Amino acid sequence: MIGLRSIWECAADRGTGNDTMRLNELVETIAKTLVNDPAAVEVREIEGALSSMIEVRVSPTDLGMVIGKRGRTADALRTITSAVAAKLRKRAVLDIIE
Repeated sequence: MIGLRSIWECAADRGTGNDTMRLNELVETIAKTLVNDPAAVEVREIEGALSSMIEVRVSPTDLGMVIGKRGRTADALRTITSAVAAKLRKRAVLDIIE
């Protein structure tokens, strides 16, 4: 299980130039723990000057696990991503793609 400590540790290294890579790793790690087929998880990032769009692709059979009941799991994943991005002084938008 992923704890808040490991989430903040992923974002702790500010100014090293690989903040985006760490944010991608965080989203990928969380997504892989949620699904039955971790090999099918793909995380892609489209970076802007002050913001990033992170796209998460999972297998169609695991899509419901990432979205969750009434979208609660997806909302939680977006909240974590936004919190870590704010700590990095960026804005991140998470998009779950079929």
